[in-house]
Amino acid sequence: MDFKKMGLLSAAGVLAITAVTGCSGNTNSSVGSSSSTQNQTANADEIVDIEVWGTNIGYKPITKGSKLYELYKEKLGVGVIHPYVEWNGGTNYLNQLNLKIAANEMPDLFLPKEGIENSLAKNGAIADLTDLLPKYAPNLWQAVPKEMWDIVKANDPTGQGRIYYIPGVVDYGRYAGMIRKDWLDKVGLPMPKTQEDYVKVLEAFRDKDPNGNGQKDELPTGGRQEARWMDHLFAMYGVAMFEGNPQWDLYDGKLSYSAVTPNMKAALEFIAKLYKDGLLDKETLLNDKAKWDGKVNGGRAGSFFHWAETSNLYMENTFKNTGVKPDFAVLPVPEVPGFKGFYTWKRFLEPQWVVKNTKDQKKLMATLKLLNNMYDKKNWNALFLGVEGMHHTMKDGKPVKLPDDKSSQENLVLDPYSKISTLDFMTELNKITASEDRMWAVDQVNRNMQEAQKYAKTIAGDGMPASVYDGFPDINNRTLYVEYATKIILGQYPISKFDEFVDKWNKSGGEEVTKRAREWYAKVKK
Repeated sequence: MDFKKMGLLSAAGVLAITAVTGCSGNTNSSVGSSSSTQNQTANADEIVDIEVWGTNIGYKPITKGSKLYELYKEKLGVGVIHPYVEWNGGTNYLNQLNLKIAANEMPDLFLPKEGIENSLAKNGAIADLTDLLPKYAPNLWQAVPKEMWDIVKANDPTGQGRIYYIPGVVDYGRYAGMIRKDWLDKVGLPMPKTQEDYVKVLEAFRDKDPNGNGQKDELPTGGRQEARWMDHLFAMYGVAMFEGNPQWDLYDGKLSYSAVTPNMKAALEFIAKLYKDGLLDKETLLNDKAKWDGKVNGGRAGSFFHWAETSNLYMENTFKNTGVKPDFAVLPVPEVPGFKGFYTWKRFLEPQWVVKNTKDQKKLMATLKLLNNMYDKKNWNALFLGVEGMHHTMKDGKPVKLPDDKSSQENLVLDPYSKISTLDFMTELNKITASEDRMWAVDQVNRNMQEAQKYAKTIAGDGMPASVYDGFPDINNRTLYVEYATKIILGQYPISKFDEFVDKWNKSGGEEVTKRAREWYAKVKK
């Protein structure tokens, strides 16, 4: 599976594992004697606070007694403390997480990154959930399909077929290229069908001032650092890609890493030409999330890649910043002769939660209680809506979501509806919680979510564990790929250097990783 392939652990992470192993006692978090269980029952009404870490892209933290703390306490029966940790694509989050673990301050429940859960499981630092979930979190246990739990067991880094993490499951394609349909109308061009059409559209976006401000400031398309978040440019060549991270799929009938395929070579050659011709944002390989989002929300980007289901946030922010209501539509995967394009759909998401292995039974039982109640679908609407007056308001007796506001809104870190997600649920939730003045954006996002399914394809490597990279951190964190892809796109390397990259990749561990990946695929596909 993906794990965003940035490396198993930093130096701080190695220290973290050592520190945690020493304190955990490798108890595997077995719930103690019957007397301790009875004690938990007797104290069922006692509110226990637990520390939760997850994605936060700039919202306020959850502190004891805050409004979202009180909502979670009321709905889930557990106090949730969620400190602010800068996300920055997950890089800063992982660094801070490693430091907390090294300091013997591991959160009670957290999102693992880059395969960190493998080393934590091997060292007894996170709980063995195999027997705990069916007994203490049945709502969660039943929400994840059996075949997904089977993959989790097959991926157990200890080799014992145990469960150490909670996966995410998505039954629809979330990602797609997006394009400003209103800009297409302004430049008098139809939705592009072929790559040639798409290039003509980008040229028109560059030259014809579609945002109408009289400045030559349009960015036809672009992405972020490390050639990430521009998957739409790779998708047309059939390159399996997830948020800019090359994936494993079948090429010539064999499971292969998409970064070393002829498909990737052709895609990089095309993207390098876009860069040379001024059709790709010149700062693409410097943009972090905030910078690139700012360009999209500032009405400068004509085409970009993201979750189709969050495109309404970009629409509303663009309207707020420019006064123009944009029409962000799904970009059909442009046709390229000799290639079959698609947007990558990963049904089996990377690990969403792991639980600290602790001897503190109150903390452990509170964490399991939180998971059980969080995955009770009766609570999903309340978790989605958040705090009245902060995340939503009431209009004519109907709850409606308020516009995105990071300066005032606490982070809705508990979002099971996005971790075990269905298309019908999400589109219906969008409709019933939107105010009339936001329906223009909600109608578009629901249209986009449906449209994206036409181009979504699951990949053969879906669910592959990060353990295939054990011993090869540079392969896992894409070091060589990022170096060569970046220099080829910038024109510093000719495309012929791609063959050198493939050779180096294979010799530096790629051959062994490929062998492991194919062995895993043969095992899970029996």
